[in-house]
This record gives sequence, structure tokens and C-alpha cells, in this order.
Amino acid sequence: MIEPLNADALIDTATKEVGLDDFGGDSYREGLDILVKDYNAGLAKGWMNQNGRDMTARDSVHYLTRRLLVTDHLKQNPALTEAKVERPVFVMGIPRTGTTLLSNLLACDPARRSPLSWEIDEPVPPAAPGMTMTDPRALARLQQEEQIRKVMPGVSKYYRGSAIYPNECVFFLAHDFKTLMIESKGRLPEYREFIFSCSMASAYAYHRKFLQLLQGNNPGVWNLKMPSHTLHLGDLTSEYPDARLIYTHRDPLAAVGSFCSLIRFAFSMTTDTPPLDWIAENCLWQATEHSGRAMDFRDQHGEDSVIDVHYADLLDRPMETMERLYASLGDEFTDAARSGMQAWIDDNPQNKFGKHEYKLDEFGLSETKVRDTFERYLSRYDVAPEG
Repeated sequence: MIEPLNADALIDTATKEVGLDDFGGDSYREGLDILVKDYNAGLAKGWMNQNGRDMTARDSVHYLTRRLLVTDHLKQNPALTEAKVERPVFVMGIPRTGTTLLSNLLACDPARRSPLSWEIDEPVPPAAPGMTMTDPRALARLQQEEQIRKVMPGVSKYYRGSAIYPNECVFFLAHDFKTLMIESKGRLPEYREFIFSCSMASAYAYHRKFLQLLQGNNPGVWNLKMPSHTLHLGDLTSEYPDARLIYTHRDPLAAVGSFCSLIRFAFSMTTDTPPLDWIAENCLWQATEHSGRAMDFRDQHGEDSVIDVHYADLLDRPMETMERLYASLGDEFTDAARSGMQAWIDDNPQNKFGKHEYKLDEFGLSETKVRDTFERYLSRYDVAPEG
């Protein structure tokens, strides 16, 4: 029998690991308790395996220790929390619609600031001025990535990432245990419902503190990315009233198929037999929520409250698309931004690490069902069909 998770034990392990006990409040506790309860229910039903259980425990301790370290660093350096986070850019959309590509391109602009993978994992102490790309922790992570690619050469087909690439806000919103990334660790229906219905106010307040820590030595206009920002735009804009919102568009047939494939890959690490029926139902429902809630927000605040970027345009006309985006943002598209983006595009052609192949019928989904489900979205936006 697999030992169940215990929230108090996870907290105790985290506090002992870093020698700290101030989490800056207990807003994380509700999500942690629901995760543990739901995960243990899944264990009892045989939905998760030992590796999944151990990985979830290890990741939970990681989120808790990082919250402790961030809280302590800000206590020791209170001036950091007085600094403004001005006009941040948030990239969002249905999962698998080019948010990563767009975020990587924005990060090539030296005037912008992105939270990088390595510093999200190891935020304390923050990088020295000008050292975000060359911090010893970043270089060590790059070496680890080379080893991972040798062992798992196909992993980059699913997600284009690197220690020195920008990464999603999910990885520090997880410190408040309010992120869909945690939900991808297994079949967790109660935790899913929690994420789609909870207030994200505390999570976005912590989000700001995390950025304030990172920007102390290395400031800039923040470029932030997470598809599911679209689920809680009210809470996001309450915390960041001057936020600039970008929504990426892609053919839902391709996006949903890719989303299902990604989640099947994630489940393969936590369960012996990924439940394809659950993955299909869950991914299709989540994808429509990502589109529907964004449309609801625009109905309330105006169509121009969000900037549209189409995945097909990013692939076919990347520099023209980025120049048009910068005009919409009200930012200057400098020669440095242009040359940096072009260099990234030249070094990262599509399918560089192999093509991510998937089919809807692998998950029991049909093109008709997906189109019908996205009728509201497809009737509103002129999205280029794929395939």
C-alpha cells in the first residue's frame, strides 16, 4: 500500500529543511489541504503510483520551502516590497496556443524582464546585477538539461524550455497552492474544482512579492506568461490595474489535441495507465473555460481590453506580428528587440527537437465535437484552421 500524503508532515519537512517557519500568512493552506485530500482519495482508488506520490510530496515541499525563503528575504529587505511593478505584460490563452513561443520572443527584448526557469526554482538569493543568464545556478541547470535530453530525447517535443528561458507563473503561484500545474499531477477532480472556483487574490498578492524580490537587482518591464491567467482576470487586474493582457489564438482542434497529449505525458509519470477518457473530458472542458472566461471579461470591459495574437501569424510572419503587437502595447520596437527575436527564431526552428504528434481520436474526441464545443469562440474569432 502506498503511504498517503500528510499536509502537516509536508510543512514540517519544509520548515526543517530551511530552518524557517514564517510562511507570510496561511493562504497556501487551503489549496494544500484540498490537494492532499484529493490525492489520497486517488491513491485509494489506484489512480496514482508510488512515483507520482513521491513526486507530489517532493514538489509540495519545494513550493513550501521557496515560500519560506521568499518571505524571509523580503523581511530582511523590506524596501523591495515598496518598489512598483509597473505595466506588466501577461500572455495567456487556451493551453497550447503559442503562449510559450510568444513569451520567448518577448524575452529577447533587453528592455523587458522575464522570470527565468532557474530563478523561479532558486529565487533566494536573487541574481547579482546583470547575472540572470550567467549565475552559477543557471549554468548548473543548463548542464543538467543536457543530461536530461540524453536520457529523454523526446521531452522537448512537448514543451520548449530552458533554465535561461522565461517560464510560467504557475511555478511560483504554486507557492500559494493555487495553480492548474498542480492539477496535472494526477486525476484530481476536487482540486480542479477548487482552482476554477477559488479567489486568486492571495495568489496574485504573492505573485507581486515574488516579482519584487527578483527585480531588486535586475529590473525591467515584466513579461509574464501562463495560459490560465485567463481564468481569473478579475483577480489579476485587481492586483495589477495597469496590466497589459495578451491572448493567443489557435485552431482549437490542434490546441485540444496537443493539450490532451501533454497531459497524457504528465500522467505517465504519476500513474501506471493514464485515463484517456478523463484526460479528454478534462482537457476539453478546461480549454473551453479558458476561452469562455476571456470572452466574458471582454464583454464586460471591452474588446480592446485584451490584445489578440494569432499563432499562425507568429509562425508565418513573426517579426511583422511582433511589431504590430508592440504598437498595441504602446512600446517601442527597437532594433535590439528585433535583432534579439530574429536570432532566437533562427536558432529555434519549428520542430527543432522533433515534431509533437497527436490525434484527437486517440482520446475519443472527434473534430465535430470539438468544433461544436467551441462554437462561441470560433464564431467570434477568425482562427486559421490547421491540418
